[in-house]
Amino acid sequence: MFKMKAKLLAGAAVALVLGTASAVADIKVGVLLPESGPAGLFGPSTRNSALLAAEAINAGGGINGEQIELVFADVGVPPAEAAQAALRLWKGQGAQAFVGMHDSAVREALIGRFNGQVPYVYTPVYEGNSCAPGLYVTGETPSQQLAPVIPYLAGKEGVSKWYLIGHDYNWPRDTNALAKGYIAEAGGEVVGEEYVPFTVSEFDSSLQRIRESGADAVLITLVGGGSVGFNVSFAGFGLDDQAIRLGTLIEENTLAGIGAENADRLYSSSGYFASIKTEAAASFAADYAAAFGGDGAALNGLGQSAYEGLMLLAALANKAGSLDVAAMDAAAEGTSWTSPRGANVLTGRHMAQTIYLADGSGGAFEVVAAFDSVASSEACTN
Repeated sequence: MFKMKAKLLAGAAVALVLGTASAVADIKVGVLLPESGPAGLFGPSTRNSALLAAEAINAGGGINGEQIELVFADVGVPPAEAAQAALRLWKGQGAQAFVGMHDSAVREALIGRFNGQVPYVYTPVYEGNSCAPGLYVTGETPSQQLAPVIPYLAGKEGVSKWYLIGHDYNWPRDTNALAKGYIAEAGGEVVGEEYVPFTVSEFDSSLQRIRESGADAVLITLVGGGSVGFNVSFAGFGLDDQAIRLGTLIEENTLAGIGAENADRLYSSSGYFASIKTEAAASFAADYAAAFGGDGAALNGLGQSAYEGLMLLAALANKAGSLDVAAMDAAAEGTSWTSPRGANVLTGRHMAQTIYLADGSGGAFEVVAAFDSVASSEACTN
């Protein structure tokens, strides 16, 4: 499924984006991604991964025998603007389903806008417990990213005093509310907690508080450029001698921005890294490199999640026999599909997955631990 010629992929990408007459698509799928704002760092790899998924879906017979075409919208904007952008794809361009890789505030606005009338697959890391008609989730939740990782790091690194810092919206706050329990269960304590606006670009006062707290571990839930700025300054303050760092949204592009010289003892927890050695992941990485290796958008878990989401959408719709939300909801439980993350099953509108802990020291992620088939405690119950 994943083996494709670079030349064919490039042609497919042009056809999908421009809607050329080389192939007439029957179904338009809206892909909602950040091409601006703090998460704009993840936009190019998300678009690339979505194009690979569409090519794979069409090569496999499409959705219920119909070919798909992707239509894109930038949702790296305030939630109300993002909802309007999605509405234009839905009502204006005729999108019949959506896949979204964007922040949680935008997701909540879209749930209200779609109101269960159109299928919507949400793909990135998030805080969990989002359940609505027509909503299906592939992203990692805190119980997956943190419950197995925090005690592992407590043993490996001997850390117990955690400082929590994130951007000021629901994903960091809800994630940290759960993280506190995992830290306590591992015998640790929280010695500081703060949330900063997206507009903050200077972290000196925060770093001074971390130094004075005596923290030996910092949990980072900052997004994109904010995470880059914080981590560069963290190393500049010499705090990498005092504390390890654990990020749940630090992927390959963010790590590149941080730089090898600033990444000592920087860990990331994710369901996917480009360096994973499984056959499916290695094959996908090779296809991605062949098609897009020259554009500077490094393959990463957030970008790859758009591929995951589109493959789930196709599996769900093919199982249900239509893109009707009621039919898809009825068919959702137990839906299976295969992707670069492996063989997956939808349970409670979420997916269990292997969680990898990687060390970014030296500027490249090296997987140091893997936790197999971790289910989400924040999945839906009905």
